[in-house]
Amino acid sequence: MGVVLSGGGAKGVTHIGVLKALEDNGIPIDYISGTSMGAVIGGLYASGYSPTEIERIVTSEEFPNWLRGKIDSRYTYYFKKPEPNASWFNIQFDIDSTLTTRLPTNLVSPVNMDFAFLEIFSQASAASRYNFDSLMIPFRCVASDVSQNKEVVFRSGDIGKAIRASMTFPFYFKPIRIEGKLLFDGGMYNNFPSQILYDDFYPDIIIGSKAASNYGPPRDDDVISQIQSMLMEKTQYNVICGNGILIEPKLKTVDVIDFSNTVAFIDSGYVAALQKIPEIRKFVTDYVSPEERFIKRLAFNEKKPPLIIDNLQFTGLNSTQEVYVQKQLLHKSQKRSLEELKEEYFRLLADDKINYIFPSLIYNPVSRYFTMQMDVQKEKMFHLQYGGHFSSSAVNEAFLELKYKYLSRFATTILANSYIGRFYSSAQIKTKVEFPSKQPYFIEGDITFSQWDYFKTSTYFFEDKTPSYLIQNENHIHLGAGIPLTHKGKIAFSAAYGDIKNDYYQNNIFLREDTADRTIFNFFTSQALLELNTITEKQFARNGSLFSISLNYVSGDEKFRPGSTSDSSLQRMGKFHDYFLFRLKYDNYFKELGFVKLGFYSELVYSSQSLFNNYTSSLLASPAFQPFPESKTFFIPKYRAFIFAGLGIKQIYRLYKNINFRLEGYVFQPYQEILKAGNGYSAVLGKKWDARHLLGSSALVYNSPLGPLSISLNWYENSTKPLSLIFSFGYIIYNHKAIE
Repeated sequence: MGVVLSGGGAKGVTHIGVLKALEDNGIPIDYISGTSMGAVIGGLYASGYSPTEIERIVTSEEFPNWLRGKIDSRYTYYFKKPEPNASWFNIQFDIDSTLTTRLPTNLVSPVNMDFAFLEIFSQASAASRYNFDSLMIPFRCVASDVSQNKEVVFRSGDIGKAIRASMTFPFYFKPIRIEGKLLFDGGMYNNFPSQILYDDFYPDIIIGSKAASNYGPPRDDDVISQIQSMLMEKTQYNVICGNGILIEPKLKTVDVIDFSNTVAFIDSGYVAALQKIPEIRKFVTDYVSPEERFIKRLAFNEKKPPLIIDNLQFTGLNSTQEVYVQKQLLHKSQKRSLEELKEEYFRLLADDKINYIFPSLIYNPVSRYFTMQMDVQKEKMFHLQYGGHFSSSAVNEAFLELKYKYLSRFATTILANSYIGRFYSSAQIKTKVEFPSKQPYFIEGDITFSQWDYFKTSTYFFEDKTPSYLIQNENHIHLGAGIPLTHKGKIAFSAAYGDIKNDYYQNNIFLREDTADRTIFNFFTSQALLELNTITEKQFARNGSLFSISLNYVSGDEKFRPGSTSDSSLQRMGKFHDYFLFRLKYDNYFKELGFVKLGFYSELVYSSQSLFNNYTSSLLASPAFQPFPESKTFFIPKYRAFIFAGLGIKQIYRLYKNINFRLEGYVFQPYQEILKAGNGYSAVLGKKWDARHLLGSSALVYNSPLGPLSISLNWYENSTKPLSLIFSFGYIIYNHKAIE
C-alpha cells in the first residue's frame, strides 16, 4: 500500500495525524511519496521516525524557527557584527561585474533549516546507501526545475538535500542547486505525486492525504497571490489507482510558515483518517502490529552511523580562503561530532565575508565517518550603502558608505563613509582585519572627522541666557583590538589621539562680523571595553539586551580663546586635564506578555574630570544622558554632568506585525549639576544630589524593510520648549566619538 502526501505549507503537518491514525489501526505503509511539506513529513517517516517523534519535532520551539529563518541566540555572534550605521539598503558588486542591486531571492534565511536537515536526515541517507528504495519505507519526492519547466523526481542521493529542494517555496526560501539544476518547490508542477508513486511501485491501493488546494484567482492588491498564480500549476488531487482513497481534513487558511495551529492541524488529520478507516479496510486486510513496526523501525535505525566528521571539503573558495574557513571551524582532520562543530559552523556563517553556505554530509562506509562538504558563496567585494535620516525637524542627513571586503588567510574590511546634513556631518576611513584561530581576534583603525551644529536643531540650548550659536568639531585617529567574549560579546582595547574644537557665543547679542569664543581640547585617550550585546535592531529596539562597561583614561590640553563678544573676565588661557571616565550601560527587553513588551534602561557615569574654563565649555566636555533617538540631537544642559545615573522603563505595544507603540520614561540624577557662577560665564558645581530631571518619549513606529518610520512626541522637563513633535524616517546614528 502506498501513501501520498500533498504540499500545503504549515497545513502539511496534518499528514502526521494521518500517519498516526494509519499506524494505530494496523494499516501497512509500504511506499510513500510527498511534495513540499508532504516531502518533509514523508521523508521523516521513511527515515525511521515514528509519527510521535515527528510530532515532537514539529511542535518543538526549534522547528518553526528553522522555517522562519530565526537562528537561536546561542549561535549569533556579536563579535562578527559590523558597527551600526544609518544605511537603508546595500548594493553589492565586483570590479568585473555590473553595478546592480542584488534583490533578495528569499524572504527567509535557510541557514538554520539547512543545518537542521543535516542533523535529521544524514544518518538515514548513510544507512540507505543513498538509495531511497533502501530507506525504512521506499520514498519519492518532487522538486521543480524552472529552467526546464518540469518536475524533478528524487529516487536516490542525499534525502535531506532532496527534501530541501522539494520544499523551497519561491521567494520564501533560497533555491538550491543539485547536479547543476537550480531547484524550487515541487508543488509548482506536481503538488500531489500519486502518479509517481504508482509508476515506481505499482501499489494495490493508494491513500492520499490532501492538505493543499489550488490557488484562487489573483487579487489586484496582493502581489503574492499574483506570483502564485503565475508560478503554481493547477494540481489534480486524484489517487489514480482503482482502490484509491483521499483523506481531506478540514483546515483553515494560514500563511505558508504560520505554525501556530500545528497541534490542531495534526488532530484534524488524525480524525479525518479515522473516519476513512472503514473504507480503507474494504481493500486492506493485512494488519501490522505495533511490535512489528517497532522491530522494523529499530532495525533500520540501528544501521544509522553516528554523525562523526573526519574531513572537510569546500567549493567556491581558493586555497588561502580555505585556510581561513578551516581555522574558523578549528578542524584539522581530527574527528568531531556534528554537534561539536555546530558552534563554529554558525560562527563562520556570521562572518560578513560569507554570503551563504549550503552544507551536506557524505558517508564513507570504509572509514565509517562523514565528510562535510560546504558550498560557500562569498560576499561580493564591494558594498555601496545608502541611507540617512529625514524628518520634520532640522536634523536631516544623508549617509553613503563604500566598503571593500577581502578574504584570504584573514578577513579585511576597508570602508569610507560620509554623513551630510545641517546638524551632523562626518567623514570616516576605517579598516578592520580579523584573524581566525582558536582564540580569534581583530585589529582596527580609523580616521574620523565629525561636526555637530546645534544651532540648526533647536531654538533653545540653555535656560535664560543661552548661546544661539554652537558648533562642535571632533577629529581623531583611533586604533583598537579585541577578542570575543562568549558568542554575544567582546573585550576591546583602544587608543585615540585627536582634538575637539567648540565654537560658541556666550550671549544672544552678536553680529555677523563678531567672532565666537573657541575652546580646543587636544587629547589622548585609551579605553578598555567589555560588552555583551544581543539587541537585534539598530533603532527602536524590541528584542535582546545590552550590557556594557567601559573605562577611559583621558589626558589633554585645553586652550581657550575669547571671541569679540566674550566677557572681559574670560582671558586666553591653557590648562592641562587628565581624568578617568567610567560608564556602565544596561538595556534589556523582557519576554513579550501578550501584545505588550517591557524594557529597562539604565546608565551610570563617573568622571574625575575638572571644570573647563567657562560654563559652556564645561558642559560641552561633560558626558550626556541621551536614551532615545531625538535626545541625541539636542544640547540640553540639564542632562549633562560629570557624574550621574539615569534609568527608565519602556513599554512597547505590538499593534500589528511591524507596527508598535512605545512609551518611555526616564529620570536623570546628577551627582552635582554644572551651574553658572555669579558672573554668568564661569562654571561651578552645584550641591550634591540637589536636583533631578525627567524626560520621556511616546512614539508610533513602523519598522519597514528599509528603516523605521515614526511619529514621536518627546518631553524634556524644565526646558524652555519641553515638548517636541517629530515625523521621522531612517536612523539617527553617527560615527563613534573618541571619548565615549
